[in-house]
Amino acid sequence: MTASVIDLPAPARLPLVILYAETRGFTRTSAMLEPGVVLQQAGVFFDLARTVVTRNGGTVRSLLNDTLMASFAGEGRARQALQTAQELQRDFDAIEEAWARDFGIRAAVAMGLHAGDAVICGGAQPMIIGDSVSIAERLLHRARAGEFVLSGPLFDALGAEAAVLEAEALPALEIARRESIPLYGVLRDARLDFT
Repeated sequence: MTASVIDLPAPARLPLVILYAETRGFTRTSAMLEPGVVLQQAGVFFDLARTVVTRNGGTVRSLLNDTLMASFAGEGRARQALQTAQELQRDFDAIEEAWARDFGIRAAVAMGLHAGDAVICGGAQPMIIGDSVSIAERLLHRARAGEFVLSGPLFDALGAEAAVLEAEALPALEIARRESIPLYGVLRDARLDFT
């Protein structure tokens, strides 16, 4: 066994909200930019996302390419994750404007959020494993540019807050040998048609 595996505390199964966020439009067009500029601008997005996640009580779990994954635990996790998605959607506008002005890149942020149980453990290489992680990632891929998609379990956990979201019912997520999962989309003020 490696030292990092030995150092991991005992895993626990916890109710979490998983949030995936990624840029749409930046990665494809970043091939025309200098490598240093690509890393710097990706860092601008990740810095914003980290700040918003942390401010709302979440924990950033991974960064890969142009995608961030975060988790929210404990009392109020549904509200915290929703607040994060709303703030990130709103605050990305400044990045979107700068990328359009400085690089001619049309970009937006898309997100997927799901509430469910996952196995989690900390240590040198923290991990989160479970269906809730996979489902949140699938919802990310369902989200259009400028949209976040919430699962039915998260929507239900929000209670009265869900009623003021102006969320649009979307086709359910179908997974073999499981009940379908209702989905809801929350768009920015103006729909962007690129993905």
